[in-house]
Amino acid sequence: MKLSKDYIIGLVDGEGSFTAFVRNLDQSTERVRRTRIEPRFYIKLIEKDKLILDALRDYFGCGSVYFQKDTRKNHHNCYRFEVFNRKELEEIIIPFFRKNPLRFPSKRNDFEIFCELMVEIKRGEHLTESGLKKIFKLKQKMH
Repeated sequence: MKLSKDYIIGLVDGEGSFTAFVRNLDQSTERVRRTRIEPRFYIKLIEKDKLILDALRDYFGCGSVYFQKDTRKNHHNCYRFEVFNRKELEEIIIPFFRKNPLRFPSKRNDFEIFCELMVEIKRGEHLTESGLKKIFKLKQKMH
């Protein structure tokens, strides 16, 4: 399956997510250095659409596709294409969406905030208490 740039933009506008997981955020202790910021780009689709995610991984040449079981009522098992390697995010994913802008304003806004987060992380801001607070505030602005 070959995907076009327009198809990818539409897919990400509808089903994609740019986010950052903040792990162990406890600013009142000495654990600040243990706090991890994990930027991620992912798309989640139902099982029968796994081939689309495989094609997406092949298109970008990075990321992983894996099974995600969902036990909630009225939900289906799914597959997830995910990129969390910072170098791949910086060198492949971000440049693609800079050249091929997302069309939905809310998704485009999340992408712009995601890019800001990546800049802050690259600067090492996530290693300081004030930087962590700034990153956490940025993350709160995302959908």
